[in-house]
Amino acid sequence: MSVNTPRRDEEGSVDDMMADEPDLGPTDGQSLSGDETIRQQNEDGQATVTGVDGEEVEEQPAAASPIALTPIAPSTIANRYRELVEAEHNVTTSEDGSTDGVLRSAASPLESFPTLSGDSPSLQGSVVSSPGSSNILSSWALRPGFRGPTPSFRPFDRRFSSFGSPGTLSPRPSSPAFLAGHSRTLSVTSNLLLDSSETEPTSPPWEVVRWTKLLKLDGLAFSESGRRNFGSPTCLAVSASIVLGTSKGVILVFDFNQNLKMIIGPGTKAVESGAVISLAISADHTTIAGGHANGNIFTWDTTRPSRPFLSIPHLPQLQQRSTDGHVPNTAITHLGFLGTRHTALVSADDRGMAFSHLATRGTGSLGRTVKTNRILGRYPDAPPPVGKTRKPSTVLAFQSLPLGNVEVATDSMGLTAMLTPYLLVIVSTTPVAQTHHKSARPKEMTAHSAMTGCLAWFPAVRLKVPDPLTGSIVSKVKLVYCWSNVLTVLEVEEEPAENKDKPPTLRFRPRNRWKCEEPIVAVQWLSRSVLTVLTITQRLIVLEDRTMRMTEAFDLIHKHIYHADLFSKQLHALVEQLDDEDPTMHGVVADAFYMSFKAYKGRLFLLGFTDVSLGALSNWADRLFALMESGDYVGAIRLATSYYTGDANKLTVGLPEDTALRHSMVIDKLMEIMGASLKHAFGQRTEHREGGDDKHLRELAQTCFIASHNAGKTDFLFDEMYEWYEEAGLEGIFLETLEPYIIDGSITAIPPAVVKALVTHFVSNGLETRLEDIICHMDTSTLDLDQVTTLCKTHGLYDALIYVWNQALYDYLTPFIDLLALSVPLMQNGDADGTTSVLENETRETNALKIFPYLSFILTGKTYPTGETIPDDIAQKAKAEIYWFLFSGKSISWPKGSSKRLLTQPGQSQEPSFPYLRMILNFDAPSFLSVLNEAFEDSFLNDSPEKQLAGGPSRDLPEEEMFGLTVDRQYITSILMEIMSSGDFSTEDTIYLDMFVARNLPKYPQYLLFTGSTLTKVLVGLCRYPGDDLAEDAQLSAEYLLSVYHPPDLPDLIPRFQEAGFYRILKRIYKADKEYGKLTLTYFEDPNERDAIFDCIELCLRPHSGLTRRQVQDVHQVIKDHAGKLVEIDSVRAAQAIGTYAPELHSHILGSASEQPYLQYTYLKTTLEPSKEVMNVRPPQQDLVEQYLQLMCRFEPSHVPEYVNKVQATNLRLEKLLPTMEETGVIDAAVILMAKEGQVKEAMARLTRHLKTLESALHGLLTGTASQSQADLNPQESAEELMQALQNYTRVGVWLCQEQTKATRESGHARQRHRSNSKDELSPDEQLWLSLVESCVQITKRATSALQPPPPPDDSTQAQLMHGESHPSSETILVSLDTEKLVTLVRSLVQNTFTALLSSTSTRTARSAADTDDIQPPAINTNLSFLRILRAFLTRAAASSPNLADLRSVLSSIFAAYAYEESILGLSNRLLERSLFVSVSQAVQLRQRGWRPKGSTCEACGRRVWGPGVAGNVYEAWEERQAAEESQRQARKQLTMSEDKAAGATTERGKGKDHVWPVTDGPQVGEKYNGNTNGDGKGKGKGKAVSPRLKQQGESMNDPNQQANASGHEGMQGPMVAKREQRLSPLVVLACRHIYHQACLDALEMKHGGAVSKGDGFDTKREYRCPIDR
Repeated sequence: MSVNTPRRDEEGSVDDMMADEPDLGPTDGQSLSGDETIRQQNEDGQATVTGVDGEEVEEQPAAASPIALTPIAPSTIANRYRELVEAEHNVTTSEDGSTDGVLRSAASPLESFPTLSGDSPSLQGSVVSSPGSSNILSSWALRPGFRGPTPSFRPFDRRFSSFGSPGTLSPRPSSPAFLAGHSRTLSVTSNLLLDSSETEPTSPPWEVVRWTKLLKLDGLAFSESGRRNFGSPTCLAVSASIVLGTSKGVILVFDFNQNLKMIIGPGTKAVESGAVISLAISADHTTIAGGHANGNIFTWDTTRPSRPFLSIPHLPQLQQRSTDGHVPNTAITHLGFLGTRHTALVSADDRGMAFSHLATRGTGSLGRTVKTNRILGRYPDAPPPVGKTRKPSTVLAFQSLPLGNVEVATDSMGLTAMLTPYLLVIVSTTPVAQTHHKSARPKEMTAHSAMTGCLAWFPAVRLKVPDPLTGSIVSKVKLVYCWSNVLTVLEVEEEPAENKDKPPTLRFRPRNRWKCEEPIVAVQWLSRSVLTVLTITQRLIVLEDRTMRMTEAFDLIHKHIYHADLFSKQLHALVEQLDDEDPTMHGVVADAFYMSFKAYKGRLFLLGFTDVSLGALSNWADRLFALMESGDYVGAIRLATSYYTGDANKLTVGLPEDTALRHSMVIDKLMEIMGASLKHAFGQRTEHREGGDDKHLRELAQTCFIASHNAGKTDFLFDEMYEWYEEAGLEGIFLETLEPYIIDGSITAIPPAVVKALVTHFVSNGLETRLEDIICHMDTSTLDLDQVTTLCKTHGLYDALIYVWNQALYDYLTPFIDLLALSVPLMQNGDADGTTSVLENETRETNALKIFPYLSFILTGKTYPTGETIPDDIAQKAKAEIYWFLFSGKSISWPKGSSKRLLTQPGQSQEPSFPYLRMILNFDAPSFLSVLNEAFEDSFLNDSPEKQLAGGPSRDLPEEEMFGLTVDRQYITSILMEIMSSGDFSTEDTIYLDMFVARNLPKYPQYLLFTGSTLTKVLVGLCRYPGDDLAEDAQLSAEYLLSVYHPPDLPDLIPRFQEAGFYRILKRIYKADKEYGKLTLTYFEDPNERDAIFDCIELCLRPHSGLTRRQVQDVHQVIKDHAGKLVEIDSVRAAQAIGTYAPELHSHILGSASEQPYLQYTYLKTTLEPSKEVMNVRPPQQDLVEQYLQLMCRFEPSHVPEYVNKVQATNLRLEKLLPTMEETGVIDAAVILMAKEGQVKEAMARLTRHLKTLESALHGLLTGTASQSQADLNPQESAEELMQALQNYTRVGVWLCQEQTKATRESGHARQRHRSNSKDELSPDEQLWLSLVESCVQITKRATSALQPPPPPDDSTQAQLMHGESHPSSETILVSLDTEKLVTLVRSLVQNTFTALLSSTSTRTARSAADTDDIQPPAINTNLSFLRILRAFLTRAAASSPNLADLRSVLSSIFAAYAYEESILGLSNRLLERSLFVSVSQAVQLRQRGWRPKGSTCEACGRRVWGPGVAGNVYEAWEERQAAEESQRQARKQLTMSEDKAAGATTERGKGKDHVWPVTDGPQVGEKYNGNTNGDGKGKGKGKAVSPRLKQQGESMNDPNQQANASGHEGMQGPMVAKREQRLSPLVVLACRHIYHQACLDALEMKHGGAVSKGDGFDTKREYRCPIDR
């Protein structure tokens, strides 16, 4: 059978995209003899053309279908999608669910596949294929996230339950995938049902895949009679025929005209073997193989289909097998032929076994014998490998390598790829079975995703164009395979063996990997560079192989693709063992789709539940045509441009990667579309004549410009496109679109007619400036010079005028003269004839100023105004003419030979010398000298050999060029100095000449020569700059000059430098002359570098600086004279510099800053407290320290105590510091200072006086006797501030006492005192404590009494509060205070004091003992000091107040200190107990967690041990055991309360122990397992059997027939056995989660030679190891 595939040359062959597929189709008349066939060649006279990537493909007869460019009204296009939807709802839905009756547009492209009888063309834009592929990002963004299926349902069941409302598809009872309604966000139906006014369309008008339903085939195979006769289709294979396998074991063969060619199987054993699960077609398309549900395989010769060509039955019985073969009743899920042979096959079944079958030669099927070899898997009765467990497995995907159109070594090896849930395995079957590659599952898979697997080979093919990466003309064999959502492309590389008789070595290299968001269920190669992927939610994704770029994606849910559950039976154990913490486990086993999704010669074939569909990706020409048909001609041009440039997805639309080939295919279509688009657009405009918005024409112009520019067809713009716009009067749109292309240099040559229109348009619209920019970027050879120059002069477009004169006529002098002529009237007081307006003068001046940038460009060899480089010969001529015109010294007639002379002074009878140079200098001397400064850098002014040769006698040059070549820098500078030295120029002009000379002399000393007097005059001129804005430039110029010129009278110039403020020059001079005093003075005087004075001081005064004593004294004197200024600049850096290099100047510096005390303070702080430690620091002077402390009391009083602690007391004089400290209130520092001087008693007295002062202030505030200023403040805040001060100073007193106590103990005075004082007199340190305690008690007593709640206010108090009297009473103040808070603060004084006293007098011995590890006897009388102080305090209190009731509150405060300490300890103890309880509770919960068994049956005997169906009265036994345990628990509690309540009833977590339960076959309702959940993840288990604590029948555990309640509760065994139908036996659960009867486990232990331990005592623990993992 010969199948011709028409193609269209003009639109671009749809076969171009299928060119990667090898051509294996034979013709009808071919006959094949023998068991082996040969590869078919192109024998039908067809030509060879190049397809995608350069493969050789068949040239089929062309069926041209040129694009019909029929104008379509925009209103028709607007409602296109809505009409399609309405048409869809109006059509009749057939029984099989297909939509018929929708007619295709007459102008739509023909199908690229052969016209099939009875086919149903699909709609463009399509309800059949979901468009949405052009914008992948937006499509995927619109799609809700895929939620992975759970083990509770099949992959498709309720998978869209979260996606909106149910869809319109009717339920399908034949497939669980369609039991529930669903809706797809990206489905075409849901998109098109939305109102177009409310949604933004994202779908292109073309069909991504053009689907065709094979109605004739469907009527035969899917009709009621067809299903009754043949069964329902179950699998699909496509080659030269369309082959269907059915559920009744029949194979149906159709040709591509949908004719049923043959029915294979009826009347043979095939129909007795069950459904056809898999199909395979040989390489020559003449032999078909079918794999059946019962394990039989039959092959059929299509020329003799009445009986099998070869029969490969399953094994008769598994137990009696002598050869390899499929196990009975295992479905053959995969099947394939090897190479070109009819008698060599490979197959795989659903149990995970694969075989190769090789039939011997013979006559007919009876004369052949088949040799079968196992290549994967193990038989069910085979023992597992030692140390390993058998995992459930199957073959998810399987395929043998097909043949390509070129012979390679792998063709004869029979390569077969197999994908299991764990491994990818690639084996060769000939000459012997050999494994070549293994690959494990990738780790990138999504956790708990559906378990899926698929793969597809692509053979080696010959390329017309060598591969751009490898350079080979033969492509490599490729394999794509997918596990779940991870797709990998594997390349096969052949390494020839040294021995030619041996097969080559194969290298498998993973090249690309792509991760999908959903599991992948099927994959096919559409071409060598294009992959099609089908996901679990029936989405079709198109990928480019090299880039792994997703180019198309759309739904196929409406196709009802056939799928079957082939793997869940074998793999259900993996799903049941799902561990949420193990990401490698799968949540569900997906259905199989591979038998329903096939690709052949670039077409897709889908087997559905009700039909077979054929689809082909729309090629580039179809997509362009669809856009044109929809009226989007702008989009069509843009898309065609992207195809031309290669920016679009080339491979998926049938375009080659080779640039030249792609250009040749697309260019004609692109030009045709642009021409047709212009015709259609202007035709529509002429027809409607609305004259409205021409926005679409502007967009069309921009698109055509982009396309023409990219294609290099700019002639189309001016030859055809411009005429359309010109005829419509819209040439402005064209010209404005042209503008940016001229500006960026993309288009430079423009026809004169377009130039004329361009000038006219921009001038008429007032866009002269833009026009000027356009002209300056155009090719002047296309311009009308007379027209352009006249226009430029008329409108003042001097930039364009200059550009035209320079580029077209190479005349650089005439534009210069024109610009110079503009300044002549301006120099005549602004108006030559008195008739020029102010606006005209401003315009004239603006244009005249262009002379300076023009000179700058030309004299440096650049084109004005673009900046491009002028050729050297032209540039040299231009420069020479300019220099001649300026420096020839006379007025010149120009053009040469004319009488027209440019006069600079029209009213004068005689022109001055150098008239043009003088006029430019008078016009703007700074700008002209700046131009010359740039020109001096040009090599033209050098005395180069080229310049001499150009001006030599051998060349006849014009006068102006000859003169210009002689001009050099010296000549120019001399002329300038001569002209500007006259009185005609002011200082504002001459200063620029001085700077010009000063800066150029150091750069060109070999070209410039001046006398000393001239240069001295220049320096003097620089010192006389006219304004401060030029001061820096003048000084910089003087520095340049002095770098090469050393004036002999430099001392005479120093006053001028000082007057001019040239401090950098003075610094350099003084430094060179070693006048360091003047150098330092200059730094002080320089206002711009004030901070540099410190670097100068470091330079001059650093050690080993080399300065003499006299020089150092000079520097010191300058510092003294400017000491105040030095501190003002930066007091910190001043202190650092002086302290490092001149510390003897400290007093002088501080004296100079006497009026700025804060600067003194920062200076002293940096000196006495540096931030970084300074080595070899001298001891600070006493006066400096005292002055620093006095200033610190003013500016940072809080820091005084800290500093006093650090400083040595011997350096301080108390009589000088104490008054200042008392004045500023820094009493704590005074106390510390006095204590360090040894005046401890006086310090305490001073402190107690200050405490009394604070207490008096507090009392006055509380009683209403405070001063007016204090009464005006907030009473509460004032009281709290006073209380805070009292607390702070109390802490100072505590510190003083503690330090004295410590010093006394260290000196041993305490022991001496105990020996000598018999009357318990107080020591000095105890006297201090007593004074502090008395002060605190008195303050507390008075403050507490003042804070007593007053009686209710009377009427006078209320009136006083209402009127706000200035001195409220005590009652009034207390009402507004928080007395409770203040009382707490007051009492804390006594509490804190006594707490400190306790810690200082009674805890030292205990603490010292705790600090050492030695065991010491308890301290005795450690608090005698505290008792003496307390007794002395009470004695004095009794003497001063005979009534002890007055001391009640004070004593309560004292003892509250003890209570406070006790409460803290109690609280800490309670917190610790609570935390301990929580930790113990968590530990108990963890110990009580149990192990969940992996199965419900004993691993040894197979009896059910728990769960539904368990035998025995388990529940009653459990109740009895619970009652017995409770009674025993109560008995134990009564015997002893210290015994562990849960002894022997829990299993320690994490140590592999197990518990023994008295159950028959498992726990019932309410029972809880005890054990460890942390088992070995690899299945290895180890555990200990814990016998009950009160076990009475331990000896009987070894007998399975006498096992009873292993809980061992007393009195339980007899009654329980009598009531049960089956004896209860204990269970053992191991860490690996395997469960056994204890008796079975003991029996296994004995079988393997181990002894069963027995125990009679309490808490007997027995350790087991799982026999499976042993």
